[in-house]
Amino acid sequence: MTSHSSAQRAYSETSATTRTPRGLEYDTISRITNRLKVAAQKGKPGFADLAQAIHENRKLWILIATMVADQNNALPQDLRARLFYLAEFTNLHSEQVLEGKARVRPLLEVNTAILRGLRDGGHTL
Repeated sequence: MTSHSSAQRAYSETSATTRTPRGLEYDTISRITNRLKVAAQKGKPGFADLAQAIHENRKLWILIATMVADQNNALPQDLRARLFYLAEFTNLHSEQVLEGKARVRPLLEVNTAILRGLRDGGHTL
């Protein structure tokens, strides 16, 4: 191992531990949103990828719903209620997408709106 690669690895480990909660939330939602978008662009040949991306997105939104339902969550009550509603919408709409009855776009729009809020200084979940 060279000194350059040792330094690079040490820096990477340090920078990973200094991530903010908002940055981690943003990165996670962004990664899942990108997977949804890429899978949807593949059309029918990418259905397995789309199903996997929808599954990941649903898990994300179940986690968000669980977090905002917690009475100890510091977010304002109205924001918690709106996020919980979006989690329910995401779950129901995802089912419709998997059944071929709806498009992926609304799921992408919801996630993009959340990303915009996190980027613009909104509350962390």
